Amino acid sequence: MTDRRYHIDKSRLRRAFDAAARAYDQAAVLQHEVRARLLERLDYIKLEPSRVLDAGTGTGRASDALLKRYRSAQVVALDLAYGMVQIARRKGRWLRRPLGVNADIEALPFADGSFDLVFSNLTLQWLDEPDRVFAELRRVLAPHGLLMFTTFGPDTLRELRTAWQAADAGAHVNEFLDMHDVGDALVRAGFADPVMDMEMITVTYERARQLMRDLKAIGAANAMRERQRGLTGRARLQAVEAAYEAFRTPEELLPATYEVVYGHAWAPDAPPPTRPKGRPLEIPVKVYRPGGED
Repeated sequence: MTDRRYHIDKSRLRRAFDAAARAYDQAAVLQHEVRARLLERLDYIKLEPSRVLDAGTGTGRASDALLKRYRSAQVVALDLAYGMVQIARRKGRWLRRPLGVNADIEALPFADGSFDLVFSNLTLQWLDEPDRVFAELRRVLAPHGLLMFTTFGPDTLRELRTAWQAADAGAHVNEFLDMHDVGDALVRAGFADPVMDMEMITVTYERARQLMRDLKAIGAANAMRERQRGLTGRARLQAVEAAYEAFRTPEELLPATYEVVYGHAWAPDAPPPTRPKGRPLEIPVKVYRPGGED
């Protein structure tokens, strides 16, 4: 189990992504780019899945792409946020849409061995316990099934974290696990042949306030339980913006660095290890069938 200084407030996280659902796609430029790069990696893997889980689907753009890629597969679009699932379940075409499931990835409402492919783009960084998550994903994968995912590494938003540290001593930027810790968690969960790699992607802004606005627009608010409560004052925000200026480039832009971690691993024939002791679901499980009423 990996030690972390801060822990995710999942209820706050769910509310933030619910509120961001309708405006998410306009601000989620990085998320869309990483999803496209992860989908490209499937080009090099021979796999014809019957059932696919898009774990942490967001607005369902990956589910839409997976429906097109695997034309005979059933695709399940799962997300913690109800608002995201409501948008995702309308992806695809009238006769073939994803099955929408509003549930917690740490306690999946599926039978063992239900899926041949689990695809998860930039979701795992929002979870406290990689052992618990990977144990669940391993459980629902059929033998020879594939897990393919992305997450963020610890250098993500390093400029913003440094700027906040200059303003106060509070926790304002979420913590992210090292790639090697993620790989170790895959092995402990019983996955075979894990492959991990990473790349740095930089997004630039004219002002630091624009970055913070984009993070809020996609629901990526400070979801740590140890965060400071209450509104952030104007003077503190101005101090953050002033500290961020130290990173301004010769091109007069402010960088926001993302350490993007890519991983994939296979489910072997052997049964999965004993799962970590479970916790109650944060939310009731809701399933929305294609074409059904809300």
